[in-house]
Amino acid sequence: MSISPGSSQIQERLVIKDVTKRFAGLAALQNVSLELQQGEILGLIGPNGSGKTTLINVVTGLLPSDGGRISVGKTEITNKPPHIVAHTGVSRTFQTIRLFRELTVYENVLVAALSVGFSRRQARDTAGQVLFEMGISNWSEALAGELPYGLERRVEVTRALAMKPKFLLLDEPAAGLNEEESDQLMEILRPIPLARNLGILIVEHDMRLIMRLCNRLHVLNYGQTIGVGKPDEVRKIPEVIHAYLGKSQRGG
Repeated sequence: MSISPGSSQIQERLVIKDVTKRFAGLAALQNVSLELQQGEILGLIGPNGSGKTTLINVVTGLLPSDGGRISVGKTEITNKPPHIVAHTGVSRTFQTIRLFRELTVYENVLVAALSVGFSRRQARDTAGQVLFEMGISNWSEALAGELPYGLERRVEVTRALAMKPKFLLLDEPAAGLNEEESDQLMEILRPIPLARNLGILIVEHDMRLIMRLCNRLHVLNYGQTIGVGKPDEVRKIPEVIHAYLGKSQRGG
């Protein structure tokens, strides 16, 4: 699927080059390299424990890398703290939902916008805009802790979008969703990269969603890249079939 963002928009890339991460001497990531362009959706897939979440944690500054470089456009963000990475234009969601449960949905989204330096007026405008875009304006005054699970997932994505990122990293946003909720999420996410000129990196075990949503796929196994390409290309790679696609896996 070709990417054709508006010609008037400056396109930047999130570049991950030869990133390595070790835990107690064991390599969780081994010289992983990938690029994500604004305007596209890249799926990061692989078996449980293959290093997908570790890679997101390294990119967003939650974990230090043991080698390699990460940059947004011309700005290097290797081993920068999370708030610096966020100000550079990278936001994320987590496998485990991390909403402020005692705050309303609107307040959760507002806090996210304020965290990257928007004025209160800008933050209010941004919060209202992304709540509408994600189809949850009617839930603005509901307490986050009282939401149905599927809506909690959607608020997590909304909050990340409120930071107006150049690159959005989604860590299993469809985890725990039923098929209908997963389809709804897919239809919401699909137009966002071109509409907002941002790149999405999505980690997900829901292969039905991944194969229909993503422009390209990047496959990890034991911390190493074993396949890169369009979904129809990747699903034919023998090593990918053996390591992942041939198994009926969801979650984790």
